[in-house]
Amino acid sequence: MSRLRPAAAPWSAGTKCTRPSMSLSEMCVINPPISREQRAGDARLAILTQFTGNQQTFLDFVLSHYLSVGVAELDQEKLMPLLRLKYHNSIADAVADLGPATEINQIFAGFQKYLYAES
Repeated sequence: MSRLRPAAAPWSAGTKCTRPSMSLSEMCVINPPISREQRAGDARLAILTQFTGNQQTFLDFVLSHYLSVGVAELDQEKLMPLLRLKYHNSIADAVADLGPATEINQIFAGFQKYLYAES
C-alpha cells in the first residue's frame, strides 16, 4: 500500500477531474513520506499484539535489519539468510522457535502489512 496517492481519486463520485494525474512532488505534499523509523515503530506496536514471543523476537531482528539496510531486507529471498544469521546457521532451531517453513513464510510476509498500514 502506498501512501503516495491523490487526496481524492479523479474518478470518485462527485469529483470533477480537471487534472487526471498529479506529479510525485504534489502527492508527497498531500501525503509526506514516512521514515523507516516511524514505520518500524508503528509495526512493532502491531507485532506485540499479533505474534507470539518467539515470533516477536525474530520480527524485531528483521526490523533492525530493515532499519539499518533498508527495504531490500524484506524481500522473500532474504528470509533464509536472516534465519541463518539469527539462529547461527541452525534452521532446525528456527523451526523449533517459529514453526514449520510455511508458518515462517507467513510470519515474514504477514508482518510487513503493518509497515505499510495507513495510519
